[in-house]
Amino acid sequence: MKHKYLAPIPFLFAGLSALLFLSVLASLMLGSASVPANDVLGVLWKAAAGYSPADMTTYDHIVWSLRIPRTILALTVGAGLAIVGVAIQALVKNPLADPYILGVSSGASVGATLVILAGAFSFFGTYAVSGAAFLGALLTVVAVYILAQSRFRISVSRLLLSGVAVSMMLSALTSFLVMMNPREEGIQTALYWMLGSLAGAAFDQLWLPVAVVALGYCFFHQSFRSLNVLITDDATAQSLGLNIESFKAVIIIITALITGVLVAFSGAIGFVGLMIPHMARIIVGADHRVLLPASTMLGAVFMILADIAARMLVAPEELPIGIVTAICGGPFFIWLLRRSNYIV
Repeated sequence: MKHKYLAPIPFLFAGLSALLFLSVLASLMLGSASVPANDVLGVLWKAAAGYSPADMTTYDHIVWSLRIPRTILALTVGAGLAIVGVAIQALVKNPLADPYILGVSSGASVGATLVILAGAFSFFGTYAVSGAAFLGALLTVVAVYILAQSRFRISVSRLLLSGVAVSMMLSALTSFLVMMNPREEGIQTALYWMLGSLAGAAFDQLWLPVAVVALGYCFFHQSFRSLNVLITDDATAQSLGLNIESFKAVIIIITALITGVLVAFSGAIGFVGLMIPHMARIIVGADHRVLLPASTMLGAVFMILADIAARMLVAPEELPIGIVTAICGGPFFIWLLRRSNYIV
């Protein structure tokens, strides 16, 4: 796939790496209490040297206990949603698709809300929220995919309409579960979580989303040739030796797993999977060998910056991060919808 890159690929990724580093540093410095860059670097040095928490100052605790886990979660969520967006857009051969618009996030939210408010899926143990969110996301993406088929092919208009309809029904169900909960504290927690939040990040829980996103990235990066073939018509893909149905099934399962786990840890955050792959496609083209890592890095940067905005816009209070991403993503989706020729 030929594309006129805005800059040579090594320079592009060097620039993205520098941008990601600066975003991480800004995330550790900025908030309701600002921490100088020297102090942030000092905390990292102390952690690397094996200092105990008793040897750390108040600023050290703010950076180490609160901001570093939160920044890692923001990076992971942004990268994961971008990866899911790339995969789903290849699956349905359309850049208007993402896990939020197609209702996958809403399905994950229903499963997670059942655990948080009703104690369902207790057989998952400590992974009840993640497991229930994964099941909700998987059932939703399968349902939308089936509803979008017209004469054994994906109709884009059916896809968007089915996704919106399923998303609205599942959002209504989630709201019903929240409103029927007798505990006011539980309602407030669930409502804030439904709009997305990274405030609950903790070191001992980060391994699961990081591992799931890393494994998902490795699979899709290794399968970049199959993704490149998949965006052509199915007949061409089959003639090139790709087992279409099996590969699509794997994409559905992996994207549902990533979405479910991320929703369990951060709530429903919309439009990242729509915006970021499209922006990366403008920069590096449609070759998934380059598109996937570029989208991953851009998604991480965007989510970190969105989290900084959520923390600072109404400081000392905090905005749900889903509001920030919706403010950015809504107009972007309208612009993309108006300039595209995908609605048929």
